[in-house]
Amino acid sequence: MQGKGQGQEAMETPRAAGLAGVVFALLLAAAIVLIRLAIPEGADAADVQGFTDSARRTAVRIALALVPFAGIFFLWFVGAVRAHVGAVEDKFLATVFLGSGLVFTATMFAAAAAAGSVMALAHSPGASPALPTWDFGRHLAYLLITGYAMRMAAVFVCSMSVIGHRLGVLPRWLSVLGFLTALVLLFVSSNVPWAELVFPAWSLVLSVHIIVASGRTGSRRTASA
Repeated sequence: MQGKGQGQEAMETPRAAGLAGVVFALLLAAAIVLIRLAIPEGADAADVQGFTDSARRTAVRIALALVPFAGIFFLWFVGAVRAHVGAVEDKFLATVFLGSGLVFTATMFAAAAAAGSVMALAHSPGASPALPTWDFGRHLAYLLITGYAMRMAAVFVCSMSVIGHRLGVLPRWLSVLGFLTALVLLFVSSNVPWAELVFPAWSLVLSVHIIVASGRTGSRRTASA
């Protein structure tokens, strides 16, 4: 009876990681797209006046509402992946993997708070924040997400790719894709708009692979039984 419980746990853990990763990837991608469209990175004084548009303000509110849930599913994803790797994980890489994931989550929340502060400054309907305040809040939000959060995401992706390669739990092409993603996040995301979308894209690919691989493992175990 005990062996059956262990087998069920081994099958359910990677599935939980995959499902959490898919939800995280979709939520983060949606939040990034909405923020990019509603608050352009190179916005000027004219865009401040345009921010009174209800559609843009609604887009920002939706994006900010998605960020906490994206963080929750990301932490679930990290925990499930670590549980799947188990005791054979390298302690050094596991520490880097977990630490970078936690810092990424905290920085993502801080960026959302900075973007939310821009919203909070327009107290009355139709009012716009002052240009200096607008610039400060907008630049702070983008600096946190592209300059810091995405670099922590690069460390997270790289450490996950190394762990997957060493333990043989990831195929070679997915490890290579992870290293390329880390390079883009580390050196390109702060200068090229929309480049940060490669992180949720990588997370989605990894999560789908985990789900497919766990399904194959479960089928083989059922057949052998």
